[in-house]
Amino acid sequence: MAGISFVDALLDPQSGNDTGERDDRRADDEALDAYSRAVTSVADRLAPSVASLRVSRRVRGGRRLDGAGSAVVITPDGFMLTSAHVVAQADGSGRASFVDGREHELSVVGADPLSDLAVLRLDASDLTAAELGDAERLRVGQLVVAIGNPHGFTGSVTAGVVSQLGRSLTVAAGRIVDNVIQTDAALNPGNSGGALADGRGRVVGINTAVAGIGLGLAVPINAATRKVIAALMTEGRFRRAYLGIAGGPRPLPPRIAAKLGRKGAVEVVEIVVGSPAATAGLRAEDLIVEVNGIPVEGVNDLQRLMAGELIGNDITAQVIRGGRELEVTLTPLELETT
Repeated sequence: MAGISFVDALLDPQSGNDTGERDDRRADDEALDAYSRAVTSVADRLAPSVASLRVSRRVRGGRRLDGAGSAVVITPDGFMLTSAHVVAQADGSGRASFVDGREHELSVVGADPLSDLAVLRLDASDLTAAELGDAERLRVGQLVVAIGNPHGFTGSVTAGVVSQLGRSLTVAAGRIVDNVIQTDAALNPGNSGGALADGRGRVVGINTAVAGIGLGLAVPINAATRKVIAALMTEGRFRRAYLGIAGGPRPLPPRIAAKLGRKGAVEVVEIVVGSPAATAGLRAEDLIVEVNGIPVEGVNDLQRLMAGELIGNDITAQVIRGGRELEVTLTPLELETT
């Protein structure tokens, strides 16, 4: 570097490389512009579909307390999606307001606390419906945008990335929601029920929890939750089968593990009196390894199999009892969630 000392170059890095630095800054600016364009595009597309909710509920002493949340329009004629906990114990009154200033009375069509999803209905016919995406296509590091009503600030937009996939969220009665999306997009009270969207503005999740600074969780929009949403829209509830056991994970005995080619099972810890499990003769310490031929290695596996179509129909469970393999026939009942 003729005419420029090492010290000068150290103190002023641009002195000998102005062209390179300008190119780097231009590339950084272009990347920032691309990021900004993606976020603003999602916000422009999705903001008209996200409402701020004010929901009234009764608390102890007969008092009424107004709660806040968010919801996403999923049909032009007024169906909206939100979190079940936002409308839990609602007394039937509430309002949804949009960024264009419109307000509508809302009614709760149905809620499923075990997936933390609920469907609302507005008396409107000209709403802007969001497009639902598929969370199964998300990748860690992918851009996501959250839109909601944190602390009452309607239409707030934050952006971040998918921090991790496949998380689990414990909801009512200790049930587990699978494949929850973890994101670092800033979420705050009031964001619950709002949209988590991909870079094309498709809703891939419903924001449900703030688990810490920079750690938000969203219930995914996927094949499983679409079934819940459809059932809530048409029937006002989502039906699940019930066996009546309390269980936990348990390693299989080595001989059984080698024979079945897997390591774990669900150990029956407790049987509910009068339940399908009690009627079928299941016992504490039984190890459930299969249901209808499908392997069961953990409680989540068993929960996933308890679909509504099993209610009232015989199912077969493969059980290990005292080292012996047994086949038990059960008839699940419907799980009551209220």
